Amino acid sequence: MKKWTKALLAAAISASSISVSAAPAELDRVITVVNEGVILSSDIDALKKTVALNASKENLPPQDVLEKQILDQLIMEELQLQEAQRLGIRIDDTRLEQAIAGIAKERNLTVDSLREELKRNGISWSEYRDQIRREMTISEARNAQVRRRISILPQEVESLAEQLNAKNLENVEYHISHIQLRLDEDAQKTERDAVAAKAKELVTELNSGRDFAALALANSKGPKALNGGDWGWMRLEEMPTIFADQIKNNGKGAIIGPFRSGVGYHILKIDDVKGLESVAVTEVKARHILIKPSIVLSDDGAKRQLNRMLEQIQNGDKTFEELAKQYSADPGSAVKGGDLGWQTTELYVPEFKDKVDNLPEGEISEPFKTVHGWHIVEVLDRRQADRTDAAMKNRAYRMLLNRKFNEEAQAWLQELRAGAYVEQVGNLDENS
Repeated sequence: MKKWTKALLAAAISASSISVSAAPAELDRVITVVNEGVILSSDIDALKKTVALNASKENLPPQDVLEKQILDQLIMEELQLQEAQRLGIRIDDTRLEQAIAGIAKERNLTVDSLREELKRNGISWSEYRDQIRREMTISEARNAQVRRRISILPQEVESLAEQLNAKNLENVEYHISHIQLRLDEDAQKTERDAVAAKAKELVTELNSGRDFAALALANSKGPKALNGGDWGWMRLEEMPTIFADQIKNNGKGAIIGPFRSGVGYHILKIDDVKGLESVAVTEVKARHILIKPSIVLSDDGAKRQLNRMLEQIQNGDKTFEELAKQYSADPGSAVKGGDLGWQTTELYVPEFKDKVDNLPEGEISEPFKTVHGWHIVEVLDRRQADRTDAAMKNRAYRMLLNRKFNEEAQAWLQELRAGAYVEQVGNLDENS
């Protein structure tokens, strides 16, 4: 919606102000029939004056060319409004008011001050609302029909994301450390298994907090072993290919490996990164118990039931997990003791999100209600997670969607026009 609101406001101000001084009703006449709709001479006059007000005179085409362009645009708008009617698309007053509030906000105005500004320009509030509703209706019809025509394959997203990521990583520098466990290509199976097991053991120790430099000094056979495995700062094109292939979208602190090459097993650590645009989010591990009101269980009854469960948990009579498995109406989490797993809270409904965001770790909430029913929730842990890869794929998807939307929108409009009954019954010259 934001893409059209600013332009729409200017157009609405111009078009609406024109209607105040339009020709008397008896002079209005039908210019073109479009299926079951019509385009009137006043429609053409209004848009003509709007274009003239929004463009300098030297940029305007000759009068006959301008009128033909205006008529073509009005035909396409009428066809899209008819399609919206066929689809049953209606913009209710609530959505309309939200859109107008958004327009006012973008202009740093209140709705009341926007209304006063329109009045000073001779624009009635009802005319302005009608214009906004018209544009919203056309936009929704176009979105509904065009999106159905768009297909985006996972391979397309992956390919574009890789291109974007490569561009993003061009000037990124990594400070890396390395452990190499040497293994000859002709080594016996027992030796291969032992070295592989040792590499996995080292990764486990590193993930538990052991010092990388100390383990590198004690175990690495790599070229930087005596430096604690420290390779210093390098761009991707400066480091060995086997390192660059493993870095991908990993960020600061990442332990990578073990991975195999012709000379043995390798473990990398990204000590620091410079120039990388990363996206970090907070993930929350929570669990809940859901009780749904029904014909036999009122809201008060559901709340009382959860309060009794709270008492049982606090008194040590029952555990949260036991009660969730026995009573929770959320089948997906109930079998796991109410565990919702690691999630970003944006996935939750607003009331649940607000409760989880503000609840200290280890504390169980009081009963609260959402659209799903009554809940108690406990936050078990929080962590920072790197979502750079997901963000890059989202960006790639949006780019593909925008490209294909524009292509398919034009094709859809051409099909609408080709299948329409359009007959010009009035003379445009009389509007000049």
